[in-house]
Parts: sequence; structure tokens; C-alpha cells
Amino acid sequence: MLFRQLFDKTSSTYTYLMASRKGGEALIIDPVFEQTNRYLKLLEELELKLVKVVDTHIHADHVSAMGSLRDATRCTTVMGEESPADVVSLRVRDGEAVTIEGLALTALYTPGHTSESYSFLMDDRVFTGDTLLIRGTGRTDFQNGDPYAQFHSLFERLLKLPETTLVYPAHDYKGDTVSTIGEEKAFNPRLQVQSADQYAEIMNGLNLPNPTMMDVAVPSNLKLGLRADAQHRVPVVEVDELLAAWPREDLILVDIREEGERARSGTIPGAIHAPYGQFDRYCGRAGPLAGLARDRRVVLFCAVGERSTLAVELAADLGLRGLAHIPGGFRAWSAAGGPVEAAG
Repeated sequence: MLFRQLFDKTSSTYTYLMASRKGGEALIIDPVFEQTNRYLKLLEELELKLVKVVDTHIHADHVSAMGSLRDATRCTTVMGEESPADVVSLRVRDGEAVTIEGLALTALYTPGHTSESYSFLMDDRVFTGDTLLIRGTGRTDFQNGDPYAQFHSLFERLLKLPETTLVYPAHDYKGDTVSTIGEEKAFNPRLQVQSADQYAEIMNGLNLPNPTMMDVAVPSNLKLGLRADAQHRVPVVEVDELLAAWPREDLILVDIREEGERARSGTIPGAIHAPYGQFDRYCGRAGPLAGLARDRRVVLFCAVGERSTLAVELAADLGLRGLAHIPGGFRAWSAAGGPVEAAG
């Protein structure tokens, strides 16, 4: 496995890049906007294809590079389903897997620092965001933070992992790079409590100043997605147009979401499946979509319209033109009362 821990000095943020092999697919956790070119250079040097970028929560101390990396690489943006960000390509639930070639991370809902905080468990290590730090824990006094929720996330979730599990946080202000669950249970001063009330008393008494970048970072990180206006930069078929003459025999609908999303929410009746992670394989001259596009118009949809916008652009780059997508994706379809069937 390729694994890199990268550091942003200004915000003391750790960013993690991983892949199963050189030349394979890569995933990045908690990237910092100002470091975008550094990440892109490293990806190029290691011959990696960035396919997913994950934020553990809405950061208050730096602007995320999720949007800039998506624009540069057409990767999928990932956050927990509770995230208030305007558009995220893939929203995961507690216990769901975030996968790339050869690697899988399990999403763990660990609120407390913020109401949408997630950790991500992979084999022998856990990426804890700001929930569990090295010899500390993330503050709970803004962004719907809750010390009682964090106590539960710590003592009922993270600290029940095997004690040898490596702990990789999103920040460290002392220069420490990694710990273990066993070390934190033994030596983290905030974990030496007997009750949730005792923990809440400690957290409520911290009286820390707001992060310097908070007024800039939080609004920016809430609006990193491809909004509706940007989703019209490629050919579109609006939901209202589809439903006005439903069912449409002149169109082929293609669901580019992942299997877990389809299993959870269902799909549009009659849609075929071509997941975004392998979409380039469907678009070549011999690919299945190229054959279908000769007879009917191909219309893509994803969860919210971000991946489908990028997929139409990707298809055009590969020589398959004339595709369109549904702005707002499956969410817009469901909100308009469009029919839904279980995914096969």
C-alpha cells in the first residue's frame, strides 16, 4: 500500500493520501486548498488516479481542497450524509464502505466536534478527523458541537477498537504524527473521566478563541459543490421535461451512482447502471454507451448532479458526444415525485 501523511503548517492539518499500488486509484482525506498543487504533483509522481476525496467534517480552520481537486481530476467528493455542504457527490452512512481499487474504508459516524463528524476505519488504522486527537479531543463549542455526543463517539465507538489500531487525526499542534487507541486510552488527559457529565464539564470549560479562518473557511466549505448553475455547463434534460412525457422511449437513462447508493434509495425505472468509478470503460468506441448512443439519446444521472456533469465532460473527452444529464440528479427526481424502483 502507498500511504502518505502530508502537513499544512498554517492550519496544522494532516492530509492523507493512499492507494493500493503505484499507478492505481488513490483516495485523499482532509485536503487543504492551498496545498492543491502539491497533491496534484504527488499524484503525478506516483502515477496515481485520484478517484475520491473525503472530508471528515466541515472544517473551520482551513478551506478544503475538495472542490479544487474535483475540478482538476473529476474525482468523487465524499462526506457523511449529515453534512450541511450544499453539494457532495457521495454521502455515506455509518457503517458504509468507501472503496477504491484494492482498499476499503468503513465510515463511522462520530459526532461531537461538529454534528456531521465522521471517522474512517481501514484495517489497522483509523482516521479520526477532529474527534480524537493525539493526547486531546476536538473542541465542541461551535458548528452544533456537543460534548455528550462526543463522549459517546469516543467511549462507545473509537475507544472500543482494538488497542493496536493506529490513530491518524486531522490536526496536531505539537508535532506528533500518529498514536494508537491503547496509548490514547492510557495517556490522553481528556479521556481520564468517569462519566459523560465529567467530560462535558471539561469541554465546556475550555473557553478557546474561534479559529482565525473560521469566518472564511466555514462558508467556503459549505459551498464547494457544483451548484445548479454549474450543472448547466453541459447538455441537460430537466426533471420536469422528463416527467411531462414519462415514460420516455426516446431516451436511455444511465445511473452512475455506486451500488450502495442505489440499494439505499432505489433508481429510476428502466435505468441501466454504469458506475462513475469505471465510467471511462463504458465510453470508448467499443464501450456499451457508444452503441446505445447511436439509436437514442443517453441521459446520465447521479445523486445530485455533480458526478453526472463531470461524466458528460469525460465522455466528450473520450470521443462520445451528445450525452446529457439530469441537473440535481436523483434527489431532484425524487423531490418531483418521479417513480422509483428497487435497484436490480
